[in-house]
Amino acid sequence: MAMATAAASGFLFANTCSNISFRKSQSPKLSSLKASVNPELGFVTSQLNGVRISYNLTQESKLVSSPSVPSFQPVVARRVCPFTGKRANKANKVSFSNHKTKKLQFVNLQYKKIWWEAGKRYVKLRLSTKALKTIEKNGLDAVAKKAGIDLSKK
Repeated sequence: MAMATAAASGFLFANTCSNISFRKSQSPKLSSLKASVNPELGFVTSQLNGVRISYNLTQESKLVSSPSVPSFQPVVARRVCPFTGKRANKANKVSFSNHKTKKLQFVNLQYKKIWWEAGKRYVKLRLSTKALKTIEKNGLDAVAKKAGIDLSKK
């Protein structure tokens, strides 16, 4: 289907392994199509991983390219308390037969909205239960200052 679409649009494919190159054929339809191509680059990156699309750029040729879409990297929250620095502990899971397998003991992290007196507002934080007890004892400003956390950003 891609070959039929490419042939209809006036381009010929020469596919070798992970490189795809385009050559312009003689077609009157392409004069109306415009694309922004940087002549300093010798290739256009594709949305597919590991595929590089190269082309022969001449003075009179105009190429059609798809809009560049940045690769999406999901944001993963780390399992580390920003106030105490607690992180996962590596441990052994011991069975009845004393067979040991590796496991992680994660920190008890909770999402809490805590009243910030200096800012006169609630601040939503992800902190460990140990940090929550420390904040109740010493105050949010003192614990945040000791940990080097700026609460105005949150």
